[in-house]
Amino acid sequence: MTLRWRLTLFYTALLAFLLTGVGVITLYMMRVNLIGGIDTELQNTYKQFVTYLVRPIGAADETARLPTDQQQLRAQRLQAEQFSEQSSLVSQIGQAKLLARYYFPNSSVAVEDLSFYTRQTLIDDLKVARTAQEKRELFAYLAGLRGTSRRSLAVDIQRPITLTDRELEALINATDGRLHLNRLIADAPNREPTLMRLLVVLGPLTNSEPRREVGLSGFESDPPLGIVYVARSLGTVQKTLDDLRQVVMLLFLTGLATAGTGAYLLAGQALLPLRRVQRAAERIGGQNLTERVPVPQTGDEVESLATALNAMLGRLEGSFEAQRRFTSDASHELRTPVTAISGHASYLLRRTNPTGQQQESLKIIQSESERLTNLIASLLQLARSDSGALTLQRGPVFSALLLSDIVRELAPLAQAQHTTLTSTGEDVTFEGDADRLKQVLINLVSNALKAGAQTVTLRSERVGAGVRLSVQDDGPGIPKDQLERLFDRFYRLEDSRSRDQGGAGLGLSIARGIVDAHGGRIWLDSEVGQGTTAHVQLPVGNVPELDLDDVP
Repeated sequence: MTLRWRLTLFYTALLAFLLTGVGVITLYMMRVNLIGGIDTELQNTYKQFVTYLVRPIGAADETARLPTDQQQLRAQRLQAEQFSEQSSLVSQIGQAKLLARYYFPNSSVAVEDLSFYTRQTLIDDLKVARTAQEKRELFAYLAGLRGTSRRSLAVDIQRPITLTDRELEALINATDGRLHLNRLIADAPNREPTLMRLLVVLGPLTNSEPRREVGLSGFESDPPLGIVYVARSLGTVQKTLDDLRQVVMLLFLTGLATAGTGAYLLAGQALLPLRRVQRAAERIGGQNLTERVPVPQTGDEVESLATALNAMLGRLEGSFEAQRRFTSDASHELRTPVTAISGHASYLLRRTNPTGQQQESLKIIQSESERLTNLIASLLQLARSDSGALTLQRGPVFSALLLSDIVRELAPLAQAQHTTLTSTGEDVTFEGDADRLKQVLINLVSNALKAGAQTVTLRSERVGAGVRLSVQDDGPGIPKDQLERLFDRFYRLEDSRSRDQGGAGLGLSIARGIVDAHGGRIWLDSEVGQGTTAHVQLPVGNVPELDLDDVP
């Protein structure tokens, strides 16, 4: 993965994390605020409902009064007196229900009477019930009281609002006697329950501070205790949160797309100077070390990198130049004494009568002198190639004719080794130095003969806008991990065999230099036991229309 894509993904992921955090916090705060608003409305509704619940009957509109359908006895823990003529709480609840239809049209309300208890006695009874069985009996008794006194508004009587034992225990132990719950409540028969916010209050059925009231008997009594349920639908809250969630998701996707595109473009713009430096560095090789990479005036690390690369190229150029100068000078200096040694050895062999042993020594001296001369010539050619001073005599070349000349020239050597040497393929006319290319192909054929090939085939073919010259043999083959190393200077696949046959490990290096000077490339394909094929691919170049009559 490129640096540009890594930067794009990093900044996009970072923005996605931030947007996710902002979205979650926004939704959470909005939900808290909306739920808080509903809780406030539920509290106000509860206060107003309790106000109507304890309003004296005579103070209400006569048309709003509901007849008393039963009398409930209220027992006091400190008195055993019963009240037969007391204003019925059930009648007050019925009156409050009728008033609530007009004042609380969006709320569901339910009331359960626990007038046999005060809040403190209820807490004390819960503390006394220590075991699970005692708690179950207490809650069962309270459930009976609540069930017989329950009155509901906008709640399906078949599916009333109820509390579990754990919730009732939490309500009794609550400091303010209040619980806030989210509950599925059916507000009418044959209607699916909807999610509502529920306020449950355990306290006196009055909106004033707890006080002592005087009953008909003249004794003081506590205000009636009950449980009031006030619920309101969360549909509006859910719709608001769903709309906000969609908006946040849309902004999230839009922001990611915009940020990703922007990060990709900005990263590309920021890395553009670095890509220019890269392309310039890729063009620089041993033949053009004088070139330098462009230095962008950005004042950042890219500018420092380009400056460092140019300094390194300067040092490499100096090292290569020193190496070429040493190779050239040493070759020139060695040529004269080697020539003198070879000449004196030849003179002694021709003009004197050496003994057999002396004659053998002189022949070895002469052979090694010739080998050293060839090595010096190769080093000089490599030095000229490295310095760019290798001159080419370009002209039209007929590939078929070039291969035929090589076959004819090397035929005696091939016959001596019992090797079949042939040429084939189409005739392609291209521009090049025939003598230099012949040197390359002769070197390739010589390598095949040295490897012990029984058949060597030279082939030419047109490939696209160029020509490919191939030398194929059926020799032992070359391991794939050594194919590229064969073009290194002084590298030999089998040192002892190559040295005995006069090889110095420079032939393929020279061949690559000549091919590179033509603007082509050379490579090897080989499998062990299957033979080797050397390919030389060259551009056609500017070739005039010629035929065989134009060839001398």
